[in-house]
Amino acid sequence: MGDVLRAIDANANRASEGLRTLEDVARFVLNREDLSREAKGLRHELRGLLAGVEGLAWHRDTTGDVGTGIRTVREGQREDVAGIAEAAGYRVAEALRVIEEFGKLVGEREGCEELAGGAEGLRYRVYELQRKVVVALGSGRGCQWGVCLLLTESACLRPWREVLGEAVAAGVDCVQVREKGMNDRALLERVREVVGVARPAGAAVVVNDRADVALAAGADGVHLGQGDLSVGDVRRMAGRRLVVGVSTSRVEEAREAEDEGADYVGLGPMFVSMTKAKPVVAGPGYLRAYLEAGRLPHLAIGGITAGNVGELVAAGALGVAVCAAIAGADEPGAAARGLVEAFRGAS
Repeated sequence: MGDVLRAIDANANRASEGLRTLEDVARFVLNREDLSREAKGLRHELRGLLAGVEGLAWHRDTTGDVGTGIRTVREGQREDVAGIAEAAGYRVAEALRVIEEFGKLVGEREGCEELAGGAEGLRYRVYELQRKVVVALGSGRGCQWGVCLLLTESACLRPWREVLGEAVAAGVDCVQVREKGMNDRALLERVREVVGVARPAGAAVVVNDRADVALAAGADGVHLGQGDLSVGDVRRMAGRRLVVGVSTSRVEEAREAEDEGADYVGLGPMFVSMTKAKPVVAGPGYLRAYLEAGRLPHLAIGGITAGNVGELVAAGALGVAVCAAIAGADEPGAAARGLVEAFRGAS
């Protein structure tokens, strides 16, 4: 029985360590009190479940454990925080499965009757916690852009290629291709061409609505409206290959996008827009409300011009998405440069 208790003790430590890792990812990386509290609660439940197993520590023999020196290549490799969270979740689940199986052998001892069943129940809840933490981490790529050009050919005063080239040369660090009337093949060709111009200049490319086109064209991400696919749908399609943004006009929508694993949120409309009619203007007040409660990078959007962008900077905006202010300008490069300068150093 001593060897059985030794195995339970080792896996109890392993599970507790993994839960603490998930807790700290939720706490320090995601700033998610709810997920941090859930991980901490599971850790304390595990401790309570093992409290009735007398003498666990007495059977601990770290120096005599033949497994402490065994390592695999992947154990020393983590690509990002999501990889850390995934590994921690699997570690906890595997340890709980071992506790469950060995717990069946000590179930007759006083205080151990619920060990196997309790470990099984915790394991299923850990699967769900791991999912929520990994989803909340999104793509894992930071994307606080300063100025995003919403590129629509019909809105361009000059040829769209000239607008694009001058904008990225001026420092625009994101281009969203928004061509709702194009057929699929034409849109795919357009996005590929935009990627070829923007990426060498260091600008990201996002496709409006179409995750499939973004993937096929090798774009960086997709931007979703409230009536488009959900963030979860896109993640099931693309995994973490795409940055995902969501348009929001209320804090509740932004919070939902955060919980689903969006990488950034669009906030607006800030002002009345000539590009896209909206029945309600959220205004800079929405920007301020989000900055008080939100966690994600953001782009203020809607009716933004060189004349009113200062109001958004003063309200705390770190980035904007604009169409007419650049695409509709006589000199798109100069217009883009003015907006870029407004945010230089802000982010």
